[in-house]
Amino acid sequence: MYFLGGWLAWALLHSAVLYWFNLSYETAILDSLMSNALLGAACWFISSNLQYYRPGQARLLYFGIWCLLLSGVWLLVLQWLLPLVIETEPSYEQFLNKSLPVRFGIGFLTIGWMVMLSVLWYSQQDQKQSEQRQADAEKLAREAELFKLHQQLQPHFLFNSLNSVNALIGSRPQEARRMVLQLSDFLRGTLKREEHQWVSLNEELEHLRLYLEIEKVRFGHRLSTEIDAEPECGPLRLPPMLLQPLVENAIKFGLYDTTDGVTIRIEARCRAEMLEISVQNPYDPQTAVPRQGTGFGLSGVQRRLYLLFARTDLLQTHADNAIYTTLVKIPQLL
Repeated sequence: MYFLGGWLAWALLHSAVLYWFNLSYETAILDSLMSNALLGAACWFISSNLQYYRPGQARLLYFGIWCLLLSGVWLLVLQWLLPLVIETEPSYEQFLNKSLPVRFGIGFLTIGWMVMLSVLWYSQQDQKQSEQRQADAEKLAREAELFKLHQQLQPHFLFNSLNSVNALIGSRPQEARRMVLQLSDFLRGTLKREEHQWVSLNEELEHLRLYLEIEKVRFGHRLSTEIDAEPECGPLRLPPMLLQPLVENAIKFGLYDTTDGVTIRIEARCRAEMLEISVQNPYDPQTAVPRQGTGFGLSGVQRRLYLLFARTDLLQTHADNAIYTTLVKIPQLL
């Protein structure tokens, strides 16, 4: 639309200039329409060719030659065609011959201008397509890595659970049976959640409770949990199965170094378009050293957060007064 509007404005200016040179109104309009229609065809021809083939910067002379050739052909066609169409103006042919050098210059500049715009436009489109392809490739690679990290959680948790079932079969068969059923429900829910990239906090906590029920069968009275989530945080979104590795890490380093009971505390708070979730577990400073997330659990969560948000500050850990705290922040994009 911009191109056609500009071309129409140029045709009107062309007609006004010819009329100013004492040509009749009809002659000025015919001259302008035919000249600009042919010039537009020449510009369309070279622009269409540049869409599929553009010489490199080392061959700029190529553009100049094409502009000269098209301007010359356009001028020859005008010199032959205009006198045949415009026969009512006796002095028109003489005027046409005198104006050929000016017309040639205008045609050369117009075609050159179209060449420059076409090269810039098509180069920009190629760059956008290249950037889009690169972005698509990076997105596929990121999704593949996220899928790999997600899949690594299943064998890790499944092996621990099956070993616990094996240990319970001989001494506590009823608990082993209950754990198998809970494990079945948990894995079924996990398969459904793999279809979604984001889930609500309520859905994540409900899934986490299934996991904790399984772990309580493993550790019995030694493991207790407290979940404190602000009601307004329930609809906020986060990646699925993000909390399980954090809780598993807390259970591992809270229970493995002691024979006493341990309470794992999970808190969820809303902070200025940010969902903050903390997981706390006690540890004995005399027998245990708090870990900084060198295993798969915390490092896998940190990697997922980086792939999703391109930030490295969304997972923090610290130890204070024999309490080890893991804090994860999930920005709310919507």
